[in-house]
Amino acid sequence: MNPALISPNKSPLRHLRSVLLLTPVLFSLLALPSFCVGQAYSPGLSPGSNKPADEMTIFDEIPSIYSASKFDQKLSEAPASISIVTANEIQMYGYRTLADIIRSVPGFYTTYDRNYDYIGVRGFGRPGDYNSRVLVMVDGARLNDTVYDSAPIGTDFPVDVDLIDRVEFIRGPGSSLYGANAFFGVINIITKRGRDLKGIELSGEAGSFDTYKGRASYGNKFQNGLEMLVSSSYFTSGGRNLYFSEYDSPTTNHGIANNCDGDQSYNFFSKMSFYDFSMEGGYQSRDKGIPTGAFNTVFNDPSTQTVDEYGFWNLEYDHKFENQMGVMARLFYDHYRYSGHYPYDSAKPGDPQDGVLNEDYGLSESMGAQFQITKKLLERHQLIVGVEYRNNFMQEQQNYDENPYKMYLNDKRSSADVGVYLQDEFHILRNLILNAGIRYDEYGTFGGTTNPRLALIYNPFEKTTLKFIYGSAFRPPNDYELYYSDGSTQKGNPELKPETITSYELIWEQYLGKYLRTSTSVYYNTIDNLINYQQDPSDGLLVALNSENAIAKGIELELDGKFPRGIEARISYDLQRTEDTATGQILTNSPEHQIKLNVIVPIVPERLFFGPQFIYMSQRKTWEANYTDDAFVTNLTLFAPKVMKGLSISAGVYNLFNQKFGEPGGLGLRQDIIEQDGISFRLKCTYSF
Repeated sequence: MNPALISPNKSPLRHLRSVLLLTPVLFSLLALPSFCVGQAYSPGLSPGSNKPADEMTIFDEIPSIYSASKFDQKLSEAPASISIVTANEIQMYGYRTLADIIRSVPGFYTTYDRNYDYIGVRGFGRPGDYNSRVLVMVDGARLNDTVYDSAPIGTDFPVDVDLIDRVEFIRGPGSSLYGANAFFGVINIITKRGRDLKGIELSGEAGSFDTYKGRASYGNKFQNGLEMLVSSSYFTSGGRNLYFSEYDSPTTNHGIANNCDGDQSYNFFSKMSFYDFSMEGGYQSRDKGIPTGAFNTVFNDPSTQTVDEYGFWNLEYDHKFENQMGVMARLFYDHYRYSGHYPYDSAKPGDPQDGVLNEDYGLSESMGAQFQITKKLLERHQLIVGVEYRNNFMQEQQNYDENPYKMYLNDKRSSADVGVYLQDEFHILRNLILNAGIRYDEYGTFGGTTNPRLALIYNPFEKTTLKFIYGSAFRPPNDYELYYSDGSTQKGNPELKPETITSYELIWEQYLGKYLRTSTSVYYNTIDNLINYQQDPSDGLLVALNSENAIAKGIELELDGKFPRGIEARISYDLQRTEDTATGQILTNSPEHQIKLNVIVPIVPERLFFGPQFIYMSQRKTWEANYTDDAFVTNLTLFAPKVMKGLSISAGVYNLFNQKFGEPGGLGLRQDIIEQDGISFRLKCTYSF
């Protein structure tokens, strides 16, 4: 273990006091432009609005939200705490992956173990859970597979970030609409349309660690109503040579992993629409080297790697009738394949063979349909009723040695699940809304589950919104937890029950003048039947058990400003505590404090923008009850959208001050703390014609 990455004690973090003292100053600086810039702003009609500029507020500039209720609505009327990251912000802040985007959002954080990126939400983020407790979607279609419940957010994400129009973050349980995996929240990635490109777009970038990426895209909308977008990307990175003190001995190259951190991927994405019909598909394949010696594999062996392959296809019909009724029907197909290549010095216990390559394999193939009707009744009710059916016709897990060949696991299954849901947005008064929804899901593995959501949304004043939200959600045990048994390290548990969460939340949203918006959320979650891996004393094998209950509570503060002349800023503070109900101890990988500041400043109007980003995170408890040090990371981006006709250039520096910090490791790793990257850079050019 690297002592430099471990906090010396469990007391409040060494940087926390100074950061908290700076928070009021930062909020004051954020509010200042609303007065200084506002005085120099000339009244007139704001672009895209019929309101005079002096009557405009941030209400008129914020896009509508779809994912909270499955129809477009104002943020102030949505039954959840919500954040939106737009394509403009992705460019201005130089986000490279979906993980970068998630890391910037209040209430969310990520963990990287040099193989996969994991999502944490409101103080809950188990490394190695493969993002099974957050539902990740692309244009409303789920990406979580049906073997591991995994969702890709790093270089394995199947859509290039340049093709993202916006990302909608819905905090809190979402099973009342979406069923499984919408446990702590929903992330819906809305992609661009053909009309957003209007021709060919080529992009290339280079960065630290021999990292290169290229993209070619074409999009357009034609006079006959046909609209299409097609794009392909390729990414490669040599990675870093990394030192791990846990392997510091002459037999393991003194703890240095050389050429073991490489990353290579390619993807293809296309979508087209013709009036009410649309079709969309994507494919991604990634090869990632594992430098950590995971699962007791041979350290410093470049052949240790995982291969992840995602594919999806959707055909959708969406029509709005004149009688204020809408019909949506969707057919979908999902594919996920995982392959792990793990070299060992010797075979499994009891086998004398030396030098064995072990293959670990998973395959998920699903298809299904969704049908939904929306109807506005009596001018006060917005009803949604829907049904979703999924046939998981291929769920395979294998584990075997290649030479000599020996099979340890060969599990092949199929399953099906169905869900029905109903939601009503009832406008009780002009300024009072009741949003009530419920969904029932039936699974072959454990039976049925019912999950409601109730939200009371009240606008006592024009610029004030109060939301009272109650909801529940579930995460079913996945095939990996239920059936993975290799005979030597791990065994399945078919008796597992679903994890459940019950959430209570109070939200206060306030608009200050024309340019500022504040949001305060207070939440309390009870989590039951958490699935954890423990060692069975009878045979020494790891087994998944419903062994833990937890409480997650906290407060989120956010101040968002959008000012004339392109100035934007957002600062947030998260105070959160997630603890084991039985012991009162904080859970692993659960930071108590987060502070984030994002600013966009036009240096040369419309031609050069400066986008600094500051992220502070407090210490986190590890599996071995150590604590990581707190971290303060600064990223800077310069973006020039109009260098010349059709050409834009972006330059980014990440972890500008070379902050040395680590993140908790997961099961299967000898490292309790995984060191993260220091300072790095990226230069990107995009040409459209």
